[in-house]
Formats: sequence, structure tokens, C-alpha cells
Amino acid sequence: MIARDHYQAIVIGSGQGGTPLCHALAKSGLRTLLIERKHLGGTCVNEGCTPTKTMIASGRVAYLVRRGGDYGVLAADIRIDMERVRQRKRDIVERFRSSLQKHIANTANLELLNGEARFTGPKSILVRLTDDSQRALTGDRIFINAGARPSVPALEGLKDVPFLDSTSIMELNTLPEHLIVLGGGYVGVEFGQLFRRFGSRVTVVHHGARLLRQEDPDVADGVAAILEEDGVKVLLGAKPVRVCQRGSRIHFTAAVGSELTELEGSHLLVATGRIPNTDLLDASAAGIATDGRGFIQVNERLETSQPDVFALGDITGEPAFTHIAYDDFRILRTNLIEGNHRTTRERLVPYTIFIDPQLGRVGLTETEARSHKRNVRVARLAMTAVARALEVDEARGFMKAIVDADTDRILGAAVLGIEGGELMAMLQLAMMGNLPYTALRDAVFAHPTLAESLNNLFKRFDS
Repeated sequence: MIARDHYQAIVIGSGQGGTPLCHALAKSGLRTLLIERKHLGGTCVNEGCTPTKTMIASGRVAYLVRRGGDYGVLAADIRIDMERVRQRKRDIVERFRSSLQKHIANTANLELLNGEARFTGPKSILVRLTDDSQRALTGDRIFINAGARPSVPALEGLKDVPFLDSTSIMELNTLPEHLIVLGGGYVGVEFGQLFRRFGSRVTVVHHGARLLRQEDPDVADGVAAILEEDGVKVLLGAKPVRVCQRGSRIHFTAAVGSELTELEGSHLLVATGRIPNTDLLDASAAGIATDGRGFIQVNERLETSQPDVFALGDITGEPAFTHIAYDDFRILRTNLIEGNHRTTRERLVPYTIFIDPQLGRVGLTETEARSHKRNVRVARLAMTAVARALEVDEARGFMKAIVDADTDRILGAAVLGIEGGELMAMLQLAMMGNLPYTALRDAVFAHPTLAESLNNLFKRFDS
């Protein structure tokens, strides 16, 4: 016998959009159900932002200790305790999960169901619980925040090799001797630099001519230069051919031009993107339209092709950032609970890639602006011209801003440098306030701070 129940709102997935949404729905008086198949918090808390940035902090400490002599601080040789690094990561993740658990338990009108959901119709769901029993549910409104998972490329021999993904690599208790990273996107460059700082040999294999394909060429080249300076080998224009395991070693073959390159490593990280979990949900059974990659199609109000069924976060194919999923929640709260009107149209999408130094990005790239035939000016400033960066001996990278030549408004920015994400946010605030670049050029910022570099940035436009 399958238990049946009806709710006014059902939220599938406890990610950074689904979790606050279920609280808001329940607080508004709706009988609300949250379905989570694994851990509360979604990708961000469990496999993404929280654990990766925790480990990156450990990597930065190792980097600074090794550089102690540059600051006149002499330190003995260091040793990386991967079990301690891993436990620190686990402890912080568990702290975040426990906080979410308590918050949900203390919320009236909200029920948590642990199990895997799949659609049986537009408003009907079957949930397989952890004890293998099942519950059939219906809801007045359904909200899908089921996220995405690492993709596995069709590469000869890969299924027979014990490869790592962005989740399993964080569970290593020993340090790889030579880590081969397949993919030069956000995940690949962050983990590549991290494990190099821990002491592994690292080779990043990327099919494109540059890393980070969505960035301007000068930015991507700047990231590659930093990785290589840190000792990461970057192999570009490399098409994967095959991989196999011989004994304890992984042998990876890639075609670079007309030549075959053979790599031998101890571990392989596959970082070739993510795919949506719509197949696990059987979204087609609900008649929910998806694109060619399986991402749920939504309009600017996050409505799917089915009435009263909404989708938010990574599963919609929008930029896969926690802050975008959270803003999706705010749009739904505004429209459905507060009775106002918000859309995704024209929202800024800032992000930071947590290599060191960071890459903070917002708005249009130079490439995008010029392809749109915008009349632009480009301001650039090397971090070697930033007093604060020199004082702390962290002067790698540069700042770049795209300015509309007709209005003097900032269209976009990239900050590859120390605290690049924080500096980017200052530029974002100027964009949100529709300030001309001259407001930052002429502002009085405290000295010596990174912020005062904005004075000089907007004095240095390309001729």
C-alpha cells in the first residue's frame, strides 16, 4: 500500500533556492513539503562552495608558508595532512547541514521527506523513501530545485578507470602524486591549483585554445600564466583520445594538433561540466519542457511549461551559482507570496573563481561588448601598480573595466588579483547605481586599501 497525501506546495531539492523557499511558503501559511534525496543544503553546502572553499583556504595557508622567506619569515619544510584537511572540510559541512536541519524542524507547516522523487504527472510525484517504501503525493504548486551533477564524457576506457569527480576528489585522504585534470573550466582550474599547492604534480588537459572559454582572451591567458607560475602544467588544444589503468598508474592519451601526447598519473579528475537531474526526476512524465541538454525551460518568472510548476537554480541551465539560485527564490517569493512583480530580465550575474589570486567578474566582457557593436572604452590596471598589492607581495594579475563611451557607465569588469571578488563587487555596486566611471575615479577611498586602486584604474584607458 502506497501512502497518499496532498500539499499546497511541494519543493523538490534543498539547495540554496529551495531551502529558503520552503520556509517562506510555510511561513505564509501553506502546508509545505520539502523533498531531499540526500543531504540538506544542495550542491553548495555539500559538494560545492562550502567544502571547496574550505579546502582552498588550507591550500592558501600552505602557499603562504612556503613563501615565508619572501616576507622574511623563515619556516621549516611543511607537511600536508590530507586526513586533517578532509576532516576540517567535513566538520564545516556538517555544521551547515545541522543548522539547516534545526531550522526546518522548527518551522511550522513544513515537513521534510527524505527520498528520491520522480514525477508521475504534472502535479503528482512518487517518492521512494530511504527504507524503500513509497509515497504518492500531489501538490497545488510544485517547485523544482533538484540541481545538477558532474557529467561523464564519452571517452574510450573511462568506465574502466577509477576517476575522480568534483565530489570524490574532496574525500581523498592521501595526496595524489600526479593529478591529471580533464577540463579547464572553473572546477578544473580551482582544483588544479589547490592540489599543486598541496604538493601534487598537476597537469590540466583542456580541449580549447584557452582556459575558461567564457572569459576574454587576456583574462584567460592571465589565469593560465598564474597556474603555470605556480607549477601547474597547462595543456591546451588537447583532445582526449583514450585512458586506461596499468597497475596503479593511469595512462591518458590526448591529441594535440597532429601529435599524440601520453600522460601518466596517479589520479584523474574529470571536470568536464555538469548535467541536470531532470532524468532522475522523470520530468518528461510531467510534460515539463526541457532543452536539448535536459535543462528545464523557464520564462523570466521561472514558470515551466506546466501551470503552477516552477523551476529554480542549476536545473534551469542558468549560470550555476549559489547566488543566482538564491535570487530565483527571491523572485518566486516576491511574485507568489508578496504579490509583486520581479523577473530574471537584465539581472547582473556576478561571480568569482576562487583561484588565488581570485578572478571576479560581472557584466559584459570586452568580447561581448564589441560583438554587440557597443561603443566602448577599456580601462586596465596591472596589480603591480596597486600599492596595497605590492605591500602584501600579492601583485599578480590585473583589473579591467568596460565602459560605455557614450554614457560613461560601466558595462562590465574583470578583476584578476588579490581579493578580486571583493573589488568586483564594488564595481557591481557602481553599475547597480548607474554611476558613471568618474564617480569611482574621483572618489576618496581610504589609504592604503585595494579599493583606492579604482582611482587609478579609471585613469588608464586603452588609446
